Amino acid sequence: MLNVSQPESNMTTASQNQDLLRIVLISTLSTVPSFVFLYINGTILFTLRSKPVFRDTCRYILLYNLLLADTVQLAQSQVQFLLSVCRVKLAYSLCTVLSMLANLTTGISPLTLVVMPLERYVAVCYPLRHSSIITVRNTTVVIIAIWAVSSLNNLTRVLLFLKFSLEKIESWQIEDVCSRIALVLGAVTAEYDRAYICVVFVSAGVATTFSYVSVIIAARSASTDKALAHKARNTLLLHLVQLGLSLSSTINNPLIIALSKILTTVAFLWVQNVFYVCFIIFPRCLSSLIYGLRDQTIRPVLLYYLCGRLKVKISG
Repeated sequence: MLNVSQPESNMTTASQNQDLLRIVLISTLSTVPSFVFLYINGTILFTLRSKPVFRDTCRYILLYNLLLADTVQLAQSQVQFLLSVCRVKLAYSLCTVLSMLANLTTGISPLTLVVMPLERYVAVCYPLRHSSIITVRNTTVVIIAIWAVSSLNNLTRVLLFLKFSLEKIESWQIEDVCSRIALVLGAVTAEYDRAYICVVFVSAGVATTFSYVSVIIAARSASTDKALAHKARNTLLLHLVQLGLSLSSTINNPLIIALSKILTTVAFLWVQNVFYVCFIIFPRCLSSLIYGLRDQTIRPVLLYYLCGRLKVKISG
């Protein structure tokens, strides 16, 4: 009996070591880029509050709102991903709270991308009225409205959750790891999510496309600032890229669900990590790359803080 149990024990130990190594590798591959971009995003957020030129300029106020939502979403997603990789099970109530936070912050980015292209449209097409239309007060009201709409969406999901039969939540302990996949409450919730996502992203796409076409038309006018129009056009193109990446994150869960049925556990964990980096981390980090390095006003201050407040010579 001893000779039989010894190889089985060695095999069990080797399997546990392989699982531990796999968890460490997957966690590292996602955690390192997450922390890098969390640091960059945090630095940009601090930068945007460090000088009056940023605090009193409407497009930087909108950028701060966009980056804040992306940063919170990135941090929350990373925590939830690590819990999933480590197979940590949470109480249903705690998992619901994490899911609500994810829904709230996820909705902020596309809603903000509805407003930001319109601000550039007014700046190029109505430069004389820009200062009277796009004011700090109006921008603050718009940001409050954005958070209100996203909160209302969250409240609707909570109401759907309360209507969900408590008999299906045995002992309030989630059967699987905490994720939005585990919290699908039924066909009504799924249909509502699809409808809300379609409305938000179609609105953002229409706003960005309309602003882009209007800027191109305005750029042909002799009275338009050509440099401003060219810069606005490029910014609007980047908004479309941001919108596309944000939309791609919504297909993450359906793909994960489909692949979980056909892949082995090991292959599924690696695919899940790749999808997480591509569909969750990368879209959350694009805003900092676009604005932090591209914007001539933000870039010197950002590099100043990123380099430990050392004097940095900026070219161009």
